Amino acid sequence: MSIRLTNFESATGFEAGDRRPVLVLLHQDSSTPGRVGNALRALGYALDIRRPRFNDPLPSTLDDHAGAIVFGGPMSANDSDAFIRREIDWIGLPLKERRPYLGICLGAQMLARQLGATVAPHPQGRAQIGYYPIRPTAAGRALCGPWPAHVYQWHCEGFTLPRGGELLAEGDEFPIQAFRADTAFGLQFHPDVTHAMMHRWTTRGAALLALPGAQPRAAHFAGRAVHDLAERTWLTAFLRNWLRHDRAHAADIVPAQAAE
Repeated sequence: MSIRLTNFESATGFEAGDRRPVLVLLHQDSSTPGRVGNALRALGYALDIRRPRFNDPLPSTLDDHAGAIVFGGPMSANDSDAFIRREIDWIGLPLKERRPYLGICLGAQMLARQLGATVAPHPQGRAQIGYYPIRPTAAGRALCGPWPAHVYQWHCEGFTLPRGGELLAEGDEFPIQAFRADTAFGLQFHPDVTHAMMHRWTTRGAALLALPGAQPRAAHFAGRAVHDLAERTWLTAFLRNWLRHDRAHAADIVPAQAAE
């Protein structure tokens, strides 16, 4: 059964002054929450940063957190590593507790797998590395708009829309770019990337820029000059509203068929 909010702005999942930290899960020792972390701190939230890959524990409840974000990484949600399986299983917790969850790239693919969807490479072996257009759906525009016309991508796998999920934005090479399932959101793209991160990724990952569909390094920075302001503006609005999706306002969430 699909679900949706009747009014995005009216769903206030935290009380005024509630500034519990946001749980942040990273996958490399050098990773940072980038622009997402900067935006959350500007909104007044502390970050509880953990790296389960390096044996940091995962909480047994999110009652002490305002929400949870699982970031990207070079690994696949299909990998057999124990920490990958553990994180995918753990995502069942915010889903069960109906707490704000956000998955970015790998974190979105993990969410999709937890919900029974398929994660797989592009059928023609293509990648999205650089800036690419996306199209918000009517549901996406109602939830948070205006969306950026182009977003930063770094992936060669995508996923199907989970059963009961609501498509928020779509693309060409990889059709599912953003979706929602109750209080959980998945973004295939990378609004977290700062200018410094772009330098680092395009240097350390230079070999990936030769993949079919990937853009040359200069195009990343040229695209940033054109598209970054819109993506940055959207991110702040999105995060503010994402943290309002909480079990405390279950009455604001209704079955889709009941609202139609």
